[in-house]
Amino acid sequence: MLKRLLLIVLILAGAVAVAYIHFLGSPGGTKDERVFVVSQDGFADTVTELRKQGFVKNEPAFRFLMGLAAPLQKIEPGGYRLTQQMDAWSVIKKVTGRRDLMWITITACQRKEQIGEKLAAKLEWPEAKLAEWNKLYSQEKREYFEGVYYPDTYLIPVDEDVKQVAQRFINRFNEVFAPYAQPYIDANIRWVTGLKIASLIAREAAGAEDMKLISGIIWNRLDQGMPLQIDATMQYTLGKGGDGLWWGNIRISEKQKDSPYNSYLHKGLPPTPICSPNIEYIKAALYPEETTCIFYLHDRNKQIHCAETYEEHLRNIGKYLD
Repeated sequence: MLKRLLLIVLILAGAVAVAYIHFLGSPGGTKDERVFVVSQDGFADTVTELRKQGFVKNEPAFRFLMGLAAPLQKIEPGGYRLTQQMDAWSVIKKVTGRRDLMWITITACQRKEQIGEKLAAKLEWPEAKLAEWNKLYSQEKREYFEGVYYPDTYLIPVDEDVKQVAQRFINRFNEVFAPYAQPYIDANIRWVTGLKIASLIAREAAGAEDMKLISGIIWNRLDQGMPLQIDATMQYTLGKGGDGLWWGNIRISEKQKDSPYNSYLHKGLPPTPICSPNIEYIKAALYPEETTCIFYLHDRNKQIHCAETYEEHLRNIGKYLD
């Protein structure tokens, strides 16, 4: 009998404690929704940060309740839309559930379809939305079709439409490019032209040390009116290979394919950039290294070797690649 009474007391005490915690975890404030952001590195203590930002009023009580409600779940990096009107249960459900904003990092110089694949995976886009992304600006505003989706880390709402997401990338590009807009004008280089060249450099350079040399060689080829003969443009034409990878090896037969991106058949720059370069490549396009070379190759150690003549280039092939 005593044990039964003790159990009843404990149950009632627990119920009172939960009710009390529920009340303590319901901070007052405005009804305005705010985004609680958990950085990619996370916080030393996320619950403490929730309290600091006013979403939790009694931290020990909230921790106890969270241990009951979601003992095996953690608060993932991302953004959560919260209000100070939410009770503790609602806050816990929100921060341990689906994120409202996702961190997405775009690295290197990726083509738009690659970026789209990552967006679709992280934001859970249906196929129709990914298709819309891939076709965006293919007809109007062609200068935004490729190249302006700046590689960086973004916090993107999962419910944004395709154009809104694209605008985030474009805004970041405009912000980073702004200091170089006037130097490009002074050099009589259209920004789209510079972006095309920067994208070629990004796909061809083996490292920062040869960016400006490749830029100088590209400019030399353009000035001399010779085809650029850059494999990266053919990789762009090829698209995703049968192995599911982008930027695969090019077969000799591909170099005969009649594509506007075929820099073996057509002189000049491709119709659009072939990827979205970062600012270092954009600077390299603006400030090329002065060189008399018009050919180059990378050896097996990714060291670049350039040549002024095709005969010299053939000797480099025999020396460094055979």
